[in-house]
Amino acid sequence: QVQLVESGGGLVQPGGSLRLSCTASGNISSIYTMGWYRQAPGNQRDLLADVASGGTTNYADSVKGRFTISRDNAKNTVHLQMNSLGHEDTAVYYCSGKMRRLGSAVARNYWGQGTQVTVSS
Repeated sequence: QVQLVESGGGLVQPGGSLRLSCTASGNISSIYTMGWYRQAPGNQRDLLADVASGGTTNYADSVKGRFTISRDNAKNTVHLQMNSLGHEDTAVYYCSGKMRRLGSAVARNYWGQGTQVTVSS
């Protein structure tokens, strides 16, 4: 069994910051790209940022300069530091990871359960 568990969501005032964390656990052989997505009510799930195993990062235009993704390979963890949050950032945030299970020849994408981020005064 492989799972991703997110933490760090909550309520924050406009202009504030939050740091999300996501840890992968289970029978994992390899972890490739890890990323963060979000989904607001009525909207599709959008990629915010991802980071390859070697550290190369990619950001959506909507969060460039405000969000920073980082990972700790030794702890199978990925973080998302979110600054200058606005009402438009309110959504459920999901962690994803492309991982290969022990004994498997192929990698597939796994998802966390999601964590709510609400930006409100």
